[in-house]
Amino acid sequence: MAGHLSPCSSSSSSSSSSSLNFSHPSSFELRKSLDKFLVLPRKTQEPSWVPRIRSRNSSRKSFQLKSSNGHSLSSVSLHDGSSLVKEHFKPNVQDSLSPVNSGSEKSELTYSITVVGASGDLAKKKIFPAIFALFYEDCLPKNFTVFGYARTKMTDEELRMMISKTLTCRIDKRENCEDKMNQFLKRCFYHSGQYNSEENFRELDIKLREKEAGRLANRLFYLSIPPNIFVDVVRCASIMASSTSGWTRVIVEKPFGRDSESSGELTRCLKQYLNEDQIFRIDHYLGKELVENLSVLRFSNLVFEPLWSRNYIRNVQLIFSEDFGTEGRGGYFDHYGIIRDIMQNHLLQILALFAMETPVSLDAEDIRNEKVKVLRSMRPLQLEDVIVGQYKGHSKGGKSFPGYTDDPTVPKDSLTPTFAAAALFINNARWDGVPFLMKAGKALHTKRAEIRVQFRHVPGNLYKRNFGTDLDKATNELVLRVQPDEAIYLKINNKVPGLGMRLDRSDLNLLFKARYPREIPDAYERLLLDAMEGERRLFIRSDELDAAWALFSPLLKELEEKKIVPELYPYGSRGPVGAHYLAAKHNVRWGDVGNEDS
Repeated sequence: MAGHLSPCSSSSSSSSSSSLNFSHPSSFELRKSLDKFLVLPRKTQEPSWVPRIRSRNSSRKSFQLKSSNGHSLSSVSLHDGSSLVKEHFKPNVQDSLSPVNSGSEKSELTYSITVVGASGDLAKKKIFPAIFALFYEDCLPKNFTVFGYARTKMTDEELRMMISKTLTCRIDKRENCEDKMNQFLKRCFYHSGQYNSEENFRELDIKLREKEAGRLANRLFYLSIPPNIFVDVVRCASIMASSTSGWTRVIVEKPFGRDSESSGELTRCLKQYLNEDQIFRIDHYLGKELVENLSVLRFSNLVFEPLWSRNYIRNVQLIFSEDFGTEGRGGYFDHYGIIRDIMQNHLLQILALFAMETPVSLDAEDIRNEKVKVLRSMRPLQLEDVIVGQYKGHSKGGKSFPGYTDDPTVPKDSLTPTFAAAALFINNARWDGVPFLMKAGKALHTKRAEIRVQFRHVPGNLYKRNFGTDLDKATNELVLRVQPDEAIYLKINNKVPGLGMRLDRSDLNLLFKARYPREIPDAYERLLLDAMEGERRLFIRSDELDAAWALFSPLLKELEEKKIVPELYPYGSRGPVGAHYLAAKHNVRWGDVGNEDS
């Protein structure tokens, strides 16, 4: 991807000034740092919206420059050892020590969320609805504004009309939905401009300042744009539209490069204008309810934690499938493929969370440190442990489904895989020898994302004769269904009632929609709120990204250099037959092929 990035050197002359603007700590950060040395009178009144957030989630803290674990952000150091507050940042000390809630307008905080690429599908379908959902739940502060920025010519009213078509209220209908929508839309504004124009971002800054009205301003930029213009936008925003009184943060959407080299180049370019703590690399799968519940299930239940090792677990399967093809995204998808699109980020991040050692605390850096250890302990992927496939056209029930290369935006001779299965291994004491099987594909028979943990057979099982020759039926299995219909269930063996001795495999099932009827928040809601609070636990650090690409880049290079032809599979099928041979090679049967899971 390096060839697609803007040259970092093109704006190097303005690098220092832009870094100064972008990293300038707010008055609150400095006051937190000085607390160690000064005893100053202060007011303890909180903004009225803080208690509402705490009642929603007791682990969350106020927005006053603290992470959700309660640490002052001004005291946090970067993982590479560099200080978060650099020596050349010297704000006026007298201004920094002014009371937080003095009641004057200038001492109030205001938050601006700028969605760059506001006219795109992701912004319309996910980002704006997520911001509205936070507003509906009273999770946003009193003073906030939302700006859309894109090249498309549009007025504020036209943006509001576009947004309103995708907004939905919670199913509980606690509040008047129409009133809430109208209140939210009044806070939404639009500015049209080029992504590489400093002048256009200066105009955006003027509009932001008008809405901030002299208050202490925090600014969040969400880059919902192609990766080849990330650097241009960050450069312009850092020079012309960064906050001078509060923090400025940037959410970056995947893909983060195509391989180790392009990913490293992207990170280096971004860091000309941003510190690592200002970059929030989003992987929306980490914000899904069941993925976040994974560590809770393991670390807060004594019944599972002792079993979480090679001694009891036979294999772990991470399965992702979609029942539709590229559907108009063929041009984009053909440049990346299923391995880069799903496996290298979504599934690998889940694997790292699943397999990590117990972190020292729930602090973001402690958790991310453990994830990096897992990624660095993994055995390099070999071509013989990978199967790739591509869906072909298929007719079923009188309806025809197109093949991947039937998409007019895809080259007819494309070898880009739409399906991949891989066996990965972690070379450490806990997981040595346990196969972690991944598979991901498009145009399969069902839509699902799940984690399946198959436990070992019971040694000397007294009842194995009752299971016949299929000992897999006697194996306990823990399943975390991420989507659809979020659920956690454990497959156990029990006796069928009656006079004979017939055994059956049953589920202990926690179906979330039955146990928790309240609507589950979308992943983007959680991640947006975390970014505003400075909580980085569910975002990807640069060394995590490096370790992930180091694992997959050699494989991707070999696949492309050797022009490995993917195995064809019919649209709507279970995928290539080779995936089953790969599993059998490691003495594993895919858990989603049984009758009860079809």
